[in-house]
Amino acid sequence: MRRIGCLGLILGLLAIGGLFLVMQSWGGAGPAERTLTVTVPQGASLASAAEQLEEAGAISSASRFRLLARFLGSDDPIRAGEYRIPKGLSQADVLKLLQGGRTLQRFVMVPEGWPSILVQEAVAKAPQMEGTAPLPAEGSILPDSYSYERDGDRAALVKRMQMAMDRYLAAAWKKRKPTTVVKSPREALILASIVEKETGKASERRMVAAVYSNRLRNGMRLQADPTVIYPITKGKPLGRRIRKSELQAKNGYNTYASAGLPVGPIANPGKASIDAVLDPAETKALYFVADGTGGHVFAETLAEHNANVKKWYDIRRARGEM
Repeated sequence: MRRIGCLGLILGLLAIGGLFLVMQSWGGAGPAERTLTVTVPQGASLASAAEQLEEAGAISSASRFRLLARFLGSDDPIRAGEYRIPKGLSQADVLKLLQGGRTLQRFVMVPEGWPSILVQEAVAKAPQMEGTAPLPAEGSILPDSYSYERDGDRAALVKRMQMAMDRYLAAAWKKRKPTTVVKSPREALILASIVEKETGKASERRMVAAVYSNRLRNGMRLQADPTVIYPITKGKPLGRRIRKSELQAKNGYNTYASAGLPVGPIANPGKASIDAVLDPAETKALYFVADGTGGHVFAETLAEHNANVKKWYDIRRARGEM
């Protein structure tokens, strides 16, 4: 009886040890010695995916992975896509990764104030995408970071960027304040694009929006330099000073030569600039000029503005810029 009891104890210990090894094999560190990328095609079965995982070095045995997945994993189906598998990821977590569809994401970043020509170039250069990148209408793209998957369609990505702008502009328009000067979402987009190009300081956006709003109400020309540059470069940096002839050019955009808003946006404005136009600051300011610190100084009268301009010129001369 003692021998039988000892044998039973030994078998029990062996069973516990075997179970521990199985659980360690399933939940312990995997064999991947570095981060791997594995693509699971549409319609792939767990068996075919396991073969790819073994070939890539993410798991040690496809057959063992399938067996353990059957008894220890969930019954959820795996999803197609490109997956990044970190170094040492366990087999259990590999299965969860494929079942959860947490595919590898790549991004195209669209900074606030980018013109559409730069958006087109960025999408065209995005690696591992398909199709041609269309040139979106100016102002139709909402600046943001946009994810895409391997072999994604460039035109579809641009469309997604435009849909994001449509949604945000519609929602922002519904919350507009009575103090806004614009009469339509289109006008809001146009004015917001000017505000976006005139200042990069978040704290100034509502003040800049207010200055242009006041000038529009008073029938004054906006005299915004970015509207002069846009027809020349389509929004890219000019790289030189604006010429006198360019200040006088009538082309639908130049707000020195014509009163009112330009015929269209001159960039893709971000959310903050759109919000600023729809809720401008309370001020009587009609002018602003750079203050030498990256911001601007505002003025209600031309005499005050001219004094501020003189200070700015003095700063530039001291810097050797004039």
